[in-house]
Amino acid sequence: MNEAVVILPDRATCSYTANYCEENIWKLCEHVKENNPDLLEKCFCVFISNDNKQIPLWKQKANDNPNQPVVWDYHVIFVYIDASSASVYDLDTTLTFPCDFKTYSSEAIGNDHSLKQSYRRKFRVIAGKEYLRTFASDRSHMRKSDGTWMSPPPQYPCIRTDMSTNNIDDFISMDGSKGFGNVMDYTTFIDFFTRHY
Repeated sequence: MNEAVVILPDRATCSYTANYCEENIWKLCEHVKENNPDLLEKCFCVFISNDNKQIPLWKQKANDNPNQPVVWDYHVIFVYIDASSASVYDLDTTLTFPCDFKTYSSEAIGNDHSLKQSYRRKFRVIAGKEYLRTFASDRSHMRKSDGTWMSPPPQYPCIRTDMSTNNIDDFISMDGSKGFGNVMDYTTFIDFFTRHY
């Protein structure tokens, strides 16, 4: 059995809150740290966005038509690399969980070069261990001007670190001079996760 299949529980038993992909992925990293800590070094969190905060992704549950993209302001996925493959864990996709990286990049991300410039994606790739150590969100970005929620938040407490209670904007930003991890263009991102096999 492929090692990537067993590092996380099946989709139905994963911690999930709609429209809080950054926290869903943080919880996946937490699961690996608690259950397979030696594999955490093979895990990555990837924020997908661009300067316009308009990025199309296909095969998303938010769209009933699988042939049409959902345009997110940002999205976050989990990628696991082993000796012979890379697997994507995306709790919002209609593709398998996990999904082979090449399949996911072809069917959900698509070729950036066929998109208008304003929709082309950038990718902030953060090591799983670093994501657990640095990410914080007070969920204020999910509140409307009147203080009500755009979407109901997770039931567990806000994620915070000793250094921050809210730095999500640094992760969503595709300015490589700030924040954590490495910001990549489409070609560099694809190469980073396929050069290992």
